Amino acid sequence: MKIDVKNVSKKFGDVTILRNINISFTNGKIYGLIGRNGSGKSVFLKMLCGFYEPTTGEILFDGVNVIKQKGFPPSMRALIEKPNFIPDLTGYENLKLLASIQNTIGDKEILQALMDVNLMDDKDKKYSKYSLGMKQKLGIAQALMERPEIVILDEPFNGVEEKTARDLRKKLKEYSREDKIVILASHIKEDIEALADEVYLFDDGSIKKQVHKKRKH
Repeated sequence: MKIDVKNVSKKFGDVTILRNINISFTNGKIYGLIGRNGSGKSVFLKMLCGFYEPTTGEILFDGVNVIKQKGFPPSMRALIEKPNFIPDLTGYENLKLLASIQNTIGDKEILQALMDVNLMDDKDKKYSKYSLGMKQKLGIAQALMERPEIVILDEPFNGVEEKTARDLRKKLKEYSREDKIVILASHIKEDIEALADEVYLFDDGSIKKQVHKKRKH
């Protein structure tokens, strides 16, 4: 899988959010996007997901502009901004409901995803009773449970305790080694530098590649 973002800009009315973005993502790598709140990261991620169309330019998935064709990218799952699930269902029930849409996984994979984010002890608790960190972990579990080709996580460690954050870093590294594309966005530089193979800085709607030495863990 390869994603090519070519000369992409995005406007809402007269306000330019992104300017002439050029970047490529290939399988087997973790990509980090760093930028303060309001720098355009979330809008960019939503365009990758097909929620917004570029004002100019194109986004190609293995050479195909699926967004222009009013479709959605193949084999992609994402957690962008705050997770949102059905309050009166348990964490497990919410994942079960989502899994029923594609119907490609069963209880084994759902429970494994909950274990991966250290949420098994709370799987039968209603989502309305979840803390911020628990909600975040459930959002990550839904993004990973079907093992998509592309995973996008926006501020993935927000509110997550350090033990789970360490476990997730390890899991994401393993995931990328399975020839998956992992795209992480954060305003916290350290979160990105600990994981990413390539790092890009968003600043005032523009993007540039950063030179960094990946930390060993």
